[in-house]
Amino acid sequence: MIQFQEISKSFRYNFWEKEFKALDNVTFSINEGELVGFLGANGAGKTTLIKILMDFSRQDSGKVTFSKKLGETSNQIKSAIGYLPEKAYLYQYLTGREFLEYSGSLNGIKKGELKNLISIWSERMQIAYALDRRIHGYSKGMQQRLGFISSLIHKPKILILDEPLSGLDPLGRRDFKNILKELNNDGITIFFSSHIVPDVEEICQKVIFIEKGKLIYEGSIDSLILKNSNDLYKVNYIEDNKIISKIIHESEKLEFLSKLINEKVNVLEIEKEKPRLEEIIYKIKA
Repeated sequence: MIQFQEISKSFRYNFWEKEFKALDNVTFSINEGELVGFLGANGAGKTTLIKILMDFSRQDSGKVTFSKKLGETSNQIKSAIGYLPEKAYLYQYLTGREFLEYSGSLNGIKKGELKNLISIWSERMQIAYALDRRIHGYSKGMQQRLGFISSLIHKPKILILDEPLSGLDPLGRRDFKNILKELNNDGITIFFSSHIVPDVEEICQKVIFIEKGKLIYEGSIDSLILKNSNDLYKVNYIEDNKIISKIIHESEKLEFLSKLINEKVNVLEIEKEKPRLEEIIYKIKA
């Protein structure tokens, strides 16, 4: 759906300093229907790449290619994208309702349909009670929810979200993650950046990881975890009315399980010991 080909971008903050390379020959793709997490520490280059994707900034070299499914012209492609920046710049002296009406009108949504969509999404995002208040009175989390609604109210084919979970309380993060999964199940491609690894591991199938402007990994989370797993298994079983946990090596798995079965021991669970994505990411960085 979107292909990044050898994207590089440098900045010079003043004449006397050397150029800082924010992105260094980055190549990866976002395919239709994927829910992709874009990982990297603060300053890794995530926001720079997203700004290039949105055409807010231009790369020094390389190319961003869009699938024809997003449209043939620049305007069609932009209409097919929903975007939420890390800091949503909302019109503070409009009410939440006025802002969503304005956002929807820019995308040509008819008034009747727009009214219905605002009602549905404000209830879903739990800010319906505040829609007629001016935005400057909203908390950071409420403004994040309102900005999120504005990014998806025109039913985009792909959502581009820059740190959408920042500034949210635990319940807000849970709600956002559930909605992202629902939208993806409905066929919307989602690409969101984060520096919170567990959030990405929880809902994404694929991860892109960059460090200091360079691509470190692109691929499935499961493949990365299995690649970095050991040959140990955890077996939980009941013995003398107690739950026993035992770690065994793969080479002894069949013999140990056969022994338990022959002794008519109740085996509750056998699970391969796997590292969390966060552990792997820190190991790659090291």
